[in-house]
This record gives sequence, structure tokens and C-alpha cells, in this order.
Amino acid sequence: MMIGKNLDLEYWNNELKDKTPEEIIAWALPLTKNRVVTTSFGIYSAVLLNTFHNNDKDIKVIWCDTGYNTPDTYRHSNDLINKFGLNIQKYSPLQTSAYTDATLGIPEVTDPKHAEFTEIVKLEPFRRAFKELDPEMWFTNIRVRQTEYRKSKDILSVSKEGILKVSPFYYWSDEDLNDYLIAHNLPKNNSYFDPTKVLNNRECGIHFH
Repeated sequence: MMIGKNLDLEYWNNELKDKTPEEIIAWALPLTKNRVVTTSFGIYSAVLLNTFHNNDKDIKVIWCDTGYNTPDTYRHSNDLINKFGLNIQKYSPLQTSAYTDATLGIPEVTDPKHAEFTEIVKLEPFRRAFKELDPEMWFTNIRVRQTEYRKSKDILSVSKEGILKVSPFYYWSDEDLNDYLIAHNLPKNNSYFDPTKVLNNRECGIHFH
């Protein structure tokens, strides 16, 4: 039985709402050793990864690399992997970006083929990662202001597979995250671009799982 199905989410979300991210993580860690954290090495990725470096250095860090990241994002990822000694679990599409370019290209979001592109470069690697690692707990960096879908979530939620999703920074604003980066002398990845989302207020589909 997945731990997420045994928790009173409404009660614990109320209890955790005024806690710091570190306090939320400290509450969650004893629930299971079978846990992962996901990252795209996006704009504020250093915040969550630094927090885990201070609280659970050995946690498995899932990175689904689409193959379409910017050069700065790849440099950013290498810098953080080395800085924090991340236990990185990298998953990539089963076909190369060159093959995808030749057979499909990068369709516009209004093109019906965009869903196929998203499936190939992000959703399939993501499902493969979770099937192989089979976690009970999933730490994410989703936040309430990002998309309409994410406004319907909370610090704690449960995936349809029963995985407990924990979002320690759920109620933090961009200003809060910027202040954290400055206070801890951490880099910000301003050039991050996700071809499966394109716009910041779109979902790529991962968090619907």
C-alpha cells in the first residue's frame, strides 16, 4: 500500500501550510526511504536541490533530459550535479533528438503532433523512470501560482499511482525563490526553455500522473 493513500491529506496540508520547506521535508523524510526528487534544471532548480543537499544528500534525483535543453541549461545541470554531488538518475528519449527533428520536428503547441512530440521527449522517459525506480514519495518544485492545474494541488497530493507528492515550496513566490538564491549564493537558470510547455502557464503533462 502506497503511503499517500494512508494519509489524511486535508489535515496534513493544513498542518504544514505555515511550515518552512525544511520543516516540510523533515516531516516527510521519516515516512519512507523509497523517495525521489525530480528536476528539469529549470530557472529555480538550485533552490530545491540545495535544500536536499542539506537534508538528504543521497536522494535519487530524476532528470528527464528531453535532448532539447539550451546550452546554458546543460552547463547549469553539470554545475549543480558537481556542486551538490547529486545522485542523478538521468532518463532520455528512446530516440535521438536528430531523429525526432527529421521525422517530426518541434511542432507548434497548436499542432496535433505536439502531443506526440511531448510523449516522445518527456512523458515516456518520465514513466520509464518511475516504473524502474518505483518510489513511494516524490518531491517536486511545483508552486501554486504557476498554472491553473497546480492551483488545484497543495503541499501534499497523491498521484493516480498512489505516490505521495510533496511540494515544499508550494506557497513560495518568485520573489521568495530569488531571495533564497541570493542568500545562498546560488545560480539562476534564466535561459531555461521547455519545448513541451513553451509557455510558463502550460503543463507538459508530467504532473497529471
